[in-house]
Amino acid sequence: MSDSEIPHGDGRAHGDGRAVDVYLDLLRIRMDTEDYRLLLRAVEPVLKAIEEERLSSHDLALDTGAADELPQEVRDEAALVIATAVTGRLDNEVIEIDVEETGPVRIVTDATTASDPARLGEIADYIRERHRQTEELRGIAEVSGLPTDF
Repeated sequence: MSDSEIPHGDGRAHGDGRAVDVYLDLLRIRMDTEDYRLLLRAVEPVLKAIEEERLSSHDLALDTGAADELPQEVRDEAALVIATAVTGRLDNEVIEIDVEETGPVRIVTDATTASDPARLGEIADYIRERHRQTEELRGIAEVSGLPTDF
């Protein structure tokens, strides 16, 4: 690794290189060529929106149809690329939290949070509450004759 690719202790890259560029370079070397192309097609629109500072919270999600076609490893790497672009950190991790109401949920978080059981419990509680609220709203929408695909 060059000096610009060596992470700081806090996960950010040294030097002038953007952390996301460093991460993409590392993935290009490590990943199968076709998987890397799939990854780039999935993340380029989001990276462009981030660069142009024209984001909404919806823009941070991969296109659902396109994401469903991606192998899980490529989806995980795409999530990590986007997280690196947003946070400027190279220490993001994809972890899976088992939430009884929804089943396993994959999230991206920093290494410190990923290794903190109490914090992961708080995140699981938040996911449970959001699921409960969504189901309640879905029930209201259904009874009201409104679309329930949210």
